[in-house]
Amino acid sequence: MLNLAQRNLKIFFRQKSSVFFSLLGVFVIIGLYVVFLGDVWTQNYVDLPEIKTLMNSWIMAGIISITAITTTMGAFGTMVDDRVRKNSKDFYASPIKRSTIMGGYILSAYLVGLLMSLLAFGLGEAYIVFSGGELLSFFETIKVFGAILLSVMMSSSLVFFIVSFFTSNSAFATASTIIGTLIGFLTGIYLPIGTLPDGVQWAVKLFPVSHAGALIRQVMMEGPMATSFAGIPETYSTKFSNLMGITYTYGDFTATATTHILVLAGSTIIFLVLALLNVSRKSQI
Repeated sequence: MLNLAQRNLKIFFRQKSSVFFSLLGVFVIIGLYVVFLGDVWTQNYVDLPEIKTLMNSWIMAGIISITAITTTMGAFGTMVDDRVRKNSKDFYASPIKRSTIMGGYILSAYLVGLLMSLLAFGLGEAYIVFSGGELLSFFETIKVFGAILLSVMMSSSLVFFIVSFFTSNSAFATASTIIGTLIGFLTGIYLPIGTLPDGVQWAVKLFPVSHAGALIRQVMMEGPMATSFAGIPETYSTKFSNLMGITYTYGDFTATATTHILVLAGSTIIFLVLALLNVSRKSQI
């Protein structure tokens, strides 16, 4: 399994276009934020102290959450390419267990997602500090790292399930484009969740990747929120948290960090089982 994962990692990072397009959605969001979105939301709350740091933390947390799914999608391109080139038949004919082959794909995608998400986190922290903010504390950094581990794990299983249906590069490319386009909306980055219609808000709140974004935001924005809303009635910070997707409410129930963790863990298991069932009924991997 480790040898197969190493082989897949080399193929992914050797193809510079694959790395670039797996990060294209992230680049688009950064560009929109720097040119347009950042000023819009900062102006809406111009009276709040340290609003720029608060919004920088918000967007960077969102970027970290979507990096996990876009980069794992790119990594699983090797699996689709092996199907197209019939390399999977060679693997299947060898004395290697099917579970080992699948494990190699999953492990390599997970490592790619983890590495790129940590890179996004590091660059995000550098941007926040460069813009006048502060680094997260050691304990907060550990919590973000744990959230990233869960986020990448869930994204890997979700993408594995999606990719298990593809047998052509064109279908994979189309799906990658669609996911890269929609991911900003589904995680409440292009438009904060509180500005969306109720039905769309529910769709966002049920989308597993959104829970990763909320979990990371709660950690990265805890300090800036305390500074910006110091001396202001709690109702205002609660309203802001609901509007910006920092906290999710379902009727009278407000999701906690534990809720988000359970959703991510449960989604990981569900999509992984579904993907394995789908792959096991095919004649090739």
